[in-house]
Amino acid sequence: MSKICAHEFMSLDGVFENPSWTAPYGFPPAVAETIAALTGASSAILLGRRTFEMFAPAWSTRTADEDPGAPFFNDTPKYVVSGTRAGADEWQNSTVVGAYDPATIARLKADATGNVFVSGSGTLVRGLLADGLLDELHLFVFPLVLGSGARLFPEGTARLPLALVGSRAFENGVVHLTYGGAAS
Repeated sequence: MSKICAHEFMSLDGVFENPSWTAPYGFPPAVAETIAALTGASSAILLGRRTFEMFAPAWSTRTADEDPGAPFFNDTPKYVVSGTRAGADEWQNSTVVGAYDPATIARLKADATGNVFVSGSGTLVRGLLADGLLDELHLFVFPLVLGSGARLFPEGTARLPLALVGSRAFENGVVHLTYGGAAS
């Protein structure tokens, strides 16, 4: 069975919105290889509406010469979770699946031939975790405190123990933490 794997860039204080603040840390080959392994094992992309609306203009015209990740993001089927969008024609291979529904997500997961990749999409990730649908959470934690901004787990988030299944520190100070299903 396929897995749903999410990846997030976040600061030490949990901010994950608009990761332009990651630029000073560069993108060393080891980070690129780690993300390429996640995308390479995936046959579908699942995005929340806001992330889709940020990604579509950024990726839809990007070529492999500009970014080696462009073929994955442009050619892979994308499923957009949104109760407000009617369509997603601005980015090829994109389909709106409707408002968040665990049964719909479970069917997408069951029908996938590879893993399902999620990037950003904090509201979606929190829902997937709460419903036991997220198999792996990959946090790339940057050695920076931002002090403000949208946090992946804002105040009031319900308690959710997770199991650490892997960790790796990169040369630029970023730490990749991989969490699996709920810990007991």
